[in-house]
Amino acid sequence: MSLQGKVALVLGVANHRSIAWSIAKALAQEGARLALTYQNERLRPNVEELASTIGAATFACDVSSDQDIASLMDWVGRELAGLDILVHSVAYAPREGLEGRFVDTPREAFKIALDVSCYSLVALCRAAEPLMKARGGGSVLTLTYYGSEKVMPGYNLMGVAKAALESSVRYLAYELGASGIRVNAISAGPINTLAARGVSGFTEMRRMHAERAPLRRNIEVDEVGRTAAFLLGPGASGITGEVIYVDAGYHIMGV
Repeated sequence: MSLQGKVALVLGVANHRSIAWSIAKALAQEGARLALTYQNERLRPNVEELASTIGAATFACDVSSDQDIASLMDWVGRELAGLDILVHSVAYAPREGLEGRFVDTPREAFKIALDVSCYSLVALCRAAEPLMKARGGGSVLTLTYYGSEKVMPGYNLMGVAKAALESSVRYLAYELGASGIRVNAISAGPINTLAARGVSGFTEMRRMHAERAPLRRNIEVDEVGRTAAFLLGPGASGITGEVIYVDAGYHIMGV
């Protein structure tokens, strides 16, 4: 699983509870050279403090801006001399898309959720492809959730965005394969992150998960990090276009 000599870019770290942070730590432990992004000045201190503990560089990027993405990749190419690994752990839906009935979702909220949570992966892959191709290929990973497949009351618009994200993974894997780039997703069980707290009924979701999952528990965020390090490393060189479940087996259950 060694990632010595590999350059990894991780988007989506907000604080020490973030799934993205767990992945960044796991990649650093395997020897990767890391860069983390922060969305805005409000998040910058947190991300910079965490980055300093693993020797990672930082850069600002709002994934809804093509200019920000272009600037990010220019910086990566210039300062890090290439890119081998891209981690997309970014998702957002306005509150009005997570409350009430899904059928009442406003058009603007739908646009924002699909842009930030799904299209950003497409835009990042397009910008990263030349950097990865120049190094003989690379690996991309994004994060999803079972609410893309089954109705999770309260997940609403985000479930639809994650379904689009998973489909995008397959199309991107097909098209970028010719450049030696693999694209996969991890579908993690419910984890107590900053983003998850915005989902109505999240506490009940975790309780139900622990009761029904074959392992009879919720997962730990570091379990996602370790799986990510595997998928992004040489041990998974033949895996692309897949959604790998790290959910204590919850997704196999019918009842």
